[in-house]
Amino acid sequence: MIQLPEGRRPPLSPQLALRVAMFGGFALMMFAIIFFRLWYLQVLSGDQYLAQASINRVRDISIPAQRGEMVDRSGTPLVESRQASAVQLAPPDLPKDPTARAAEFARLAGVLGMPTKTAVCRVGPQTLFVSPIDCAVRKQQYLLPYANVTLKTDVPPDVHYYLAERADQFPGVSEPQIYVRSYPFHDLAAQLFGTVGPISPAELKQARYKGVPPSGIVGQTGIEQSYDHYLRGSDGAERVQVDALGQFKGYLARSAPIPGHTLKLSLDLGLQKAGQAAVQDAINNNPPADSGAFVALDPRNGEVLAMGSNPSFDPNIFAKPLSNAAYAALNNPSRNFPLVNRAMGSPYPTGSTFKVITATAALQSGTITPSTVIDDPGKITVSGQTFQDSGGAGAGAVSLVDAIRVSSDVFFYTLGAQMNSAKPKGGPLQYWANQYGIGRPTGIDISGEFNGILPSPAWRAMRNREELACEHRHHDTIPCGFSDLRPWSIGDNIQLATGQGDLEATPLQMAVVYSSVENGGTIVRPHVGLQVQDDNGNVLQNIDPPPQRHIGADQTNLQAIRDGLRAAASQPGGTSADVFAGFPEPVYGKTGTAQHANAADQSWYVCYVPDPKRPIVVAVTIFQGGFGAMAAAPAAREILSQWFFGNRGKFLAGSSKTR
Repeated sequence: MIQLPEGRRPPLSPQLALRVAMFGGFALMMFAIIFFRLWYLQVLSGDQYLAQASINRVRDISIPAQRGEMVDRSGTPLVESRQASAVQLAPPDLPKDPTARAAEFARLAGVLGMPTKTAVCRVGPQTLFVSPIDCAVRKQQYLLPYANVTLKTDVPPDVHYYLAERADQFPGVSEPQIYVRSYPFHDLAAQLFGTVGPISPAELKQARYKGVPPSGIVGQTGIEQSYDHYLRGSDGAERVQVDALGQFKGYLARSAPIPGHTLKLSLDLGLQKAGQAAVQDAINNNPPADSGAFVALDPRNGEVLAMGSNPSFDPNIFAKPLSNAAYAALNNPSRNFPLVNRAMGSPYPTGSTFKVITATAALQSGTITPSTVIDDPGKITVSGQTFQDSGGAGAGAVSLVDAIRVSSDVFFYTLGAQMNSAKPKGGPLQYWANQYGIGRPTGIDISGEFNGILPSPAWRAMRNREELACEHRHHDTIPCGFSDLRPWSIGDNIQLATGQGDLEATPLQMAVVYSSVENGGTIVRPHVGLQVQDDNGNVLQNIDPPPQRHIGADQTNLQAIRDGLRAAASQPGGTSADVFAGFPEPVYGKTGTAQHANAADQSWYVCYVPDPKRPIVVAVTIFQGGFGAMAAAPAAREILSQWFFGNRGKFLAGSSKTR
């Protein structure tokens, strides 16, 4: 076959053949080198690199950040973090021999004053009987095997020096500097601040604690919990190397912790001190009074100017771990539960301070007008049941303003009867009480708030069902106490109209109610947080939550209620007129005396001063303090005196004996 010219190829020259041979030989040599290296790594050195891979596991041990301060509205520190010594154990440095380890635990327990007797210790699925130190080590190794175990915090200097001088006798023991909470004013606002503590397994799963290590310290209650994200800062980390079994192999690197931010509170230090002292004055002057609470609000924006509960406690005791026995002693009934925040976490019947709500409901529903006159002969009989004024003395024919001034119970009993409804949600009284916030949370930025109780036909039916279910579980042998199983009656609404019966509300809720009366119907959201600041005092975030709602009450109706409150605190016959006689600022207030089945009457007073520059609402309650004018109103005057004049003055009890 004859080839075409374009299909012919030139012969391969010797030079080209040499080049091809050299390139092929080089490629073969490189392939051989790579193959040999791979064979060397996998076959000859496989065990060595497997061991290194087993060791090369990196873990981060948390270094706690300094928790941010809390300061009052003027910048005075209320909660600080101070440095303290802790005693920690490094499990990898402990003796391997069980007997030697137990001996070290016993010697260390003697130095730290910790018990040595074996006790139940639950570690994961296991239940053991070991010493407290052994238990702490086992628990830590179960959760975080490469981290140190904290045995005791805030150890005394003599213990610190003793261990430091004998470091060779206590292998694995270290004494790092940590931060603990400090409260320079001791029992001041103790129930508000709350506590901090180790994060729990359940909290670790929550989104709000994302990034917090298992050994982290977080806010557990109160303001500490609500603003934990800002206060706790960012923990540092010490990077360590551990093997596949979690055994410590060495340190790698360290990142410094970032301190938490400063939280500026709306609290006024002087007013807080005066409020707590005023409540104590009321208790001291009115035996058998034994506890109380107060709230002071700015009615424009809900800023909590002061809030306190009596009895109180020194939260510095929580700076170090508190034993169960010590906690039980602190919360013992004989000490009247000082951990309870009675200002927002313990609801009570409010007595006649509730009458501003009844008045709003009656006016808004058209049941009465501000000029409607109702005769008060001293008592009223409805459905065979008699309800009477305190002492049985009637106020005569009164309209709304005078009914508030003298606190005519019959006037408001009548309104309660007229507004009674068998509808599940109740009638106008329940509707407006709900609008004001009774039976629902105020939304304050402190954990532990109680909703209280707003009784209605539906509420009573629910309680009856709970009672029947409980009695059924107990085979109908004993009543459970949820309900007496009677249906809703007109008497329930009559009692509610004067703040009695099944009603329960907190001083904080009543302060919000009176704030709404003062500001024209806006339901503010109370808050103690004011600003988040950096270390230099620069504002990172302002805290100014919007109001919850506007109740839409007619301004003419609200003005009639205001006129009654002003008359009660200033005009002859007013229930608190003698308490505030000569007081330079115009006070608008209402006494209340709540009755209890097995205790003396509870004293209430809620008031406001509509000062254009410094308006304030104050709510005070004194358990077993007697009539409102005897205990709560004088305490409120002391608080107002501090706010406007810089001193709380004398305790001036009133003479009114109305409920």
